[in-house]
Amino acid sequence: MSILTVKNLSHGFGDRAIFSEVSFRLLKGEHIGLIGANGEGKSTFMNIITHKLEPDEGQIEWSKRVRSGYLDQHTTLEKGSTIKSVLEGAFKYLFDLESEMNDMYLRMGDVTPEELDVLMDDVGTIQDILDHNDFYIIDSKVNDIAKGLGLLEVGLEKTVENLSGGQRTKVLLAKLLLEKPDILLLDEPTNYLDEDHINWLRKYLQEYENAFILISHDIPFLNSVVNLIYHMHNRELNRYVGDYENFVRVYEAKKKQVESAYKQQQQEIADLEDFVQRNKARVATRNMAMSRQKKLEKIDRIELTREKPKPEFNFKTSRSSGKLVFEVKDLTIGYEEALCRPLNLRLDRNQKVAITGANGLGKTTLLRSILGEIPSITGTVELGEFLYIGYFEQEIKDASYKTCIEEVWESFPSLNQGEVRSLLAKCGLTHQHIESKVVVLSGGEQAKVRLCKLLNKETNFLVLDEPTNHLDIDAKEELKRALKAYKGTILLISHEPEFYQDIVTDVWNLEKWTTKIV
Repeated sequence: MSILTVKNLSHGFGDRAIFSEVSFRLLKGEHIGLIGANGEGKSTFMNIITHKLEPDEGQIEWSKRVRSGYLDQHTTLEKGSTIKSVLEGAFKYLFDLESEMNDMYLRMGDVTPEELDVLMDDVGTIQDILDHNDFYIIDSKVNDIAKGLGLLEVGLEKTVENLSGGQRTKVLLAKLLLEKPDILLLDEPTNYLDEDHINWLRKYLQEYENAFILISHDIPFLNSVVNLIYHMHNRELNRYVGDYENFVRVYEAKKKQVESAYKQQQQEIADLEDFVQRNKARVATRNMAMSRQKKLEKIDRIELTREKPKPEFNFKTSRSSGKLVFEVKDLTIGYEEALCRPLNLRLDRNQKVAITGANGLGKTTLLRSILGEIPSITGTVELGEFLYIGYFEQEIKDASYKTCIEEVWESFPSLNQGEVRSLLAKCGLTHQHIESKVVVLSGGEQAKVRLCKLLNKETNFLVLDEPTNHLDIDAKEELKRALKAYKGTILLISHEPEFYQDIVTDVWNLEKWTTKIV
């Protein structure tokens, strides 16, 4: 049964085409991985099929009575709401049905026998819906999902405005899973999730009976939950049966076939053109030359797909720092209450350390306390000498309405426009991206602009808070290579062992020091 049908979809922004006559069909129970480089239009596609964005051309057809649920990182949570009230909002339609049913019961004493029969039928239908959706055990369901995603430890009575980025993602995801829609639409759900809860979500999706479309650059996670891949590339959307690894094998084989056919055709074209040039002026061979010319004109020429520029990351380094990078003594971090026991930590020159642990334990707070951006509750931080710090923040709260060129040029005013363009191009951004405003770019493209500024600043100490969020596969691999090659000190927050294990010399697990239950 087809849940969603997309026909001849075309869309673009200004002179930049995103899709060209794309078609797509989702069947019941399909688990789809939607993949492609940053800026290919994956999130745009999600916004179009959920009617948040109107396409330039094409049809979007949902089956009747299909409920979709979309995990959108930009969804706002109402201030003052508790985590519990947000999660219970997943069952609003059931509470509305219960209210409607109770109104029917009140009316039953004042109606005719015929009207009573109709009301009894309606009440029976509503009661079946409530029973089928476990309406009378909602508290238990809320607790189960909240426990699986680590929200019980945060506290269901906590208000949403005080949540970290990871906790906020968990609340949105938990609400979506509780709604149990006919189709889940998940846009990078593992961003900001810690390892334990990524594993919980993996198991949940493996056992999920309904359909879902998943955007993710986390390949091990993607491989473990999908049975179909849709590859978005060069304004096209192509279907591959199997997981990501199978897609890579088939895609590379098809690419080699096309390249081989292209070379053969180019040789044939060259031979025909050469024959025509040599023989068109001779009377004896003129007819043969005209015949070859007609053959040339009829050839359906193969065009190779232009590959997107791959990023090239190389961090500029400054002079070496002193041996001590920082030392904290009896440091307690937090805001209204302490998030950890007093910490005594030291980082020396050229150490590369990953900070890990569940969301909400204070990993970002620890970084900001060390850098002096926020005060600690107790203790001291001593920074070493000759530090040139490069800080990559997890979230940028204020949208930038500058163009990419303006954004980078502002940080490096001594460069000319050509040099700024070159720096952005090396980060994998195209001509159209470079001239666009930062605010209209995808999350991955915005991250590349921020990385561009960091790469070209002379540093000897990199402080990186979830730098791989939103980055596509090529960019993540290149960032990993660049960090391994970096001749300086690194303090890195990451939930991806596959990313940081080959980079770091030490791992600091905040769960060992937290005062909270994990």
